[in-house]
Amino acid sequence: MAASDSEIVVEDVDAPARDSPPVASNRAVNVAVSLLLIALAALMGFDNWRTGISWAPEGPEAGYFPFYLSVILAGASLYGLIAAFVKRSQDSGTFVTRDQMRRVMQVFVPTLLFCFFTQWLGLYLASFLLIAGFMVFIGHIAWWKSLLTAFLFSMLMFITFEIAFDVIMPKGPLEAALGF
Repeated sequence: MAASDSEIVVEDVDAPARDSPPVASNRAVNVAVSLLLIALAALMGFDNWRTGISWAPEGPEAGYFPFYLSVILAGASLYGLIAAFVKRSQDSGTFVTRDQMRRVMQVFVPTLLFCFFTQWLGLYLASFLLIAGFMVFIGHIAWWKSLLTAFLFSMLMFITFEIAFDVIMPKGPLEAALGF
């Protein structure tokens, strides 16, 4: 059987164009992440040093093990930073293109807004809006199917958490109006 007979190929009409301009190179992202991790390791190391990194008569102080983990993190990040600069004559390739970044932001921004809206609208209404929005605007699914699915999922979550398991979840004005 030929390879084309055994594979299912689905064309994505919203797929990023192959000629999309790059936003960041692999090297730039490696350097940025290494610098951020070195800064995090320095912060962790200082805080754990302040807490105590020595060996007390009853055993290690609270910052002993986390301090040495921060040293290992700093060392590994420094290795990555040096490796990025040593290989700077080589082409590092594209980390993300403009079209790929647009697709990532289509998911990231609504998810970030969901986190903020959960504080004011409650978990269930915010989940309803997120699911319906993703289905309509990204999935291009009919609005009535999207609203029905989002409603059923939100109701299932409500029944599971609020009624069956009695778990306290963030509530908004809708739940307050319904007496929950």
